[in-house]
Amino acid sequence: MSATLQPYLEAVRKTLEAALCVEEFSSQVVERHNKPEVEVRTSSELLLTPLVVSRNKQERVLIEPSVNSVRVSIGVKQADEIEKILCHKFTRFMSQRADNFIVLRRKPVDGYDISFLITAHHTSMMYKHKLVDFLIHFMQEIDKEISDMKLALNARARVSAEEFLKRFN
Repeated sequence: MSATLQPYLEAVRKTLEAALCVEEFSSQVVERHNKPEVEVRTSSELLLTPLVVSRNKQERVLIEPSVNSVRVSIGVKQADEIEKILCHKFTRFMSQRADNFIVLRRKPVDGYDISFLITAHHTSMMYKHKLVDFLIHFMQEIDKEISDMKLALNARARVSAEEFLKRFN
């Protein structure tokens, strides 16, 4: 892990651990409803201050806590056009399979690449520290995965170019 990545991930970890103090809270508007307040935004007093943990302009995490849910949006590093395309394809692939990932949202927050929604129900079903570990591990792996895809793409392009140029010898 690089020297700048470790403090960034540690800051995200500590912020998530603090934000995941959520509990079941019924709606103040509709009787017998328990919707994630960070999504429906019916009562402003139930929303806490959103936090942005940023490594640079592109790599950032938006954490939006409320009384019964937390929305975590991740901006992934995209240095060039190829990484933008690979990131878009990868996050689209993940969001199409959001049902398999219980906490993954189908549509990310504007300006971010992928979003997760963790409710009080999720924290009662799963261990909070394991949820935080999953999100941190996901942030590490998505960077590695995009870098690996870029290397594989460049290798395939090099082989294709060599085969194409052999015909002109």
